[in-house]
Amino acid sequence: MDAPMRALLTERGGFTFCISEFLRISQGLLPARTYYKHVPELNNDCRTPSGTPIQFQLLGGDEEKLALSALRAMELGAGAIDLNFGCPAPTVNRHDGGATLLRYPQRIRGIVAAVRGAVPTSVPVSAKLRLGWENSDDIFVNAEQAWLGGASWITIHGRTRMQGYTPPAYWKNIGEVQRRIGIPVVANGEIWNREDFLRCREETQCIHFMIGRGALADPSLQHEIGRELGLSNNNLINKSFGADPLDWEPILRRFAEISAPTRGKSQYTSRRIKQWLGMANKRRTLPWFEQIKHTKSLDELFSVVRNRMRCSEVLVKSR
Repeated sequence: MDAPMRALLTERGGFTFCISEFLRISQGLLPARTYYKHVPELNNDCRTPSGTPIQFQLLGGDEEKLALSALRAMELGAGAIDLNFGCPAPTVNRHDGGATLLRYPQRIRGIVAAVRGAVPTSVPVSAKLRLGWENSDDIFVNAEQAWLGGASWITIHGRTRMQGYTPPAYWKNIGEVQRRIGIPVVANGEIWNREDFLRCREETQCIHFMIGRGALADPSLQHEIGRELGLSNNNLINKSFGADPLDWEPILRRFAEISAPTRGKSQYTSRRIKQWLGMANKRRTLPWFEQIKHTKSLDELFSVVRNRMRCSEVLVKSR
């Protein structure tokens, strides 16, 4: 979910806001250029080109450094701060960041309170949590501490750190937190399609939802969810994504177009598209992905897509 992908998905409509990848804070206050490189949308009032607000996410374990970093982000244009207490990556966790804080509820409260106190009250400060490090019931303590620290809302990923991204997600405790604390709760985890969303909503009774990998695997998912939530948005796209390259070709080309000014080398864009389609292929079979995977350039990649499109068109006509 870098800047080109945020630009692509939000220009299609359906999102209320999006969150940046985390900026890791460990040694001290980073220079302004690092913030601009990490979230170039700071130059646009911290909004994507289509106008969707971006919440600036920070990760770390030091209250003072995170507070100063949040203030710096706000001064550079960030309109909201999110604190990552959920990243399960071993390297991050070994260096006092992400999900490792789930073992220290008082530190979660301290970090949220420090950041809340550093930025104006008009700037929302939220927290991203998992159910716990190992015990999913730990979310009740951690969520309460984030709330008491002054979080504007919390997002809960429905797995522990030890569960990583292994299905399924466990949404039940998210719903219990929603009933216990006095701030909004955003449900997250394993929402890949409309049916997943409906089950998550039924189980949690939440009215706010975050999707990440699901939006990559199906770039129309936010529109399906939006319709179920009764959101009025003229930009909602009715067409669902399937496995046909006819569905994918326009959006892949648009991503390449958006990436060109900021990413330069086409090899980068080619790698990103293959990474993206690899994720989509795990959720639905893309028969043409095996060919895509072995391409060496962006031109070769789109040549494969065009050839597969011709095959699809022939099949449609023959029917």
